[in-house]
Amino acid sequence: MGYNVSLNKLTQPLVKELIDNSEKLRVGVETLVNGSVIIDAGINALGGLEAGRIIAEICLGGMGKVTITHSPITTNWPLTVNVHTGNPVLGCLGSQYAGWSLSHEKYYALGSGPARALATKIKDGKEEPVEELYKELAYHDEADSTVLVIENDALPPIEIVEKVAAACKVDPSRLTIIVTPTSSLAGGVQVVARVLEVAMHKAHALHFPLENIIDGSGSAPICPPHPKFVKAMGRTNDAILFAGQVHIFVKGDDASAEKLARELPSSTSKDYGKPFADIFKQYDYDFFKIDAMLFSPASVIVTAVESGNSFRAGKLDNALLDQSFGA
Repeated sequence: MGYNVSLNKLTQPLVKELIDNSEKLRVGVETLVNGSVIIDAGINALGGLEAGRIIAEICLGGMGKVTITHSPITTNWPLTVNVHTGNPVLGCLGSQYAGWSLSHEKYYALGSGPARALATKIKDGKEEPVEELYKELAYHDEADSTVLVIENDALPPIEIVEKVAAACKVDPSRLTIIVTPTSSLAGGVQVVARVLEVAMHKAHALHFPLENIIDGSGSAPICPPHPKFVKAMGRTNDAILFAGQVHIFVKGDDASAEKLARELPSSTSKDYGKPFADIFKQYDYDFFKIDAMLFSPASVIVTAVESGNSFRAGKLDNALLDQSFGA
């Protein structure tokens, strides 16, 4: 596809905003011995909705806007996160998607954000992206500063930090890692703000041509936090599965647009029908046993821009949302 834009350069003003306003946003900022900066958005620091909103824009690689509003009453949970990006493939898949698996001893985390687009590894004597996805996107960024977002309830060990800096070929002093626990307000916002990203990921899994996706937006209710990880993770997923709404604009014929709309909603999955925490328990807490097609918005509109026709599918499920959110 090819993109002449640097996700990492676009996000640096957002990272600076988070650091410069750390007291106002109630996030912790720590400089490690190697010069890397760790931003705590909900572990020892309090964090909050606004911190989560800025972090969500960082996750999008500076390619989108995230706002928080009170929506018209479509559910019992009007506090809503809205996401829009004029380049949903690069913003969502090329940056926001949590596709970088990181581990050291007992610490495990998935990384998202623009650092993913810098990360390389050596395989069979050749340098290639850490994630295969970037070959398909035909995108590799170059920048001397970068940021990675980790969803975890513990700060990463120095070994993870060094590994990220080395893979991205940046000096450790030019690396920022933001950590948001799922159970925090900031963490909840940045996860629910993936409502458009999960639609992009599912469209990719359905083999819809990514080059035909030209614009998109989405919204989902912000869930109340829960101190237990499984419940917190369940609620962030359910916000999207039961009440996420997306509108995608595509090139191509009506039949392809209609097929995408019909196949995208979460209700098409065999595992749809109960709160995510219950599904997770049903599969003995093995994430990979869950039907991958479940992870998608509740309701979708796909507009075929060449014909002007729109296709709708899916529905909001207030009863399941209330059950998940504890109403």
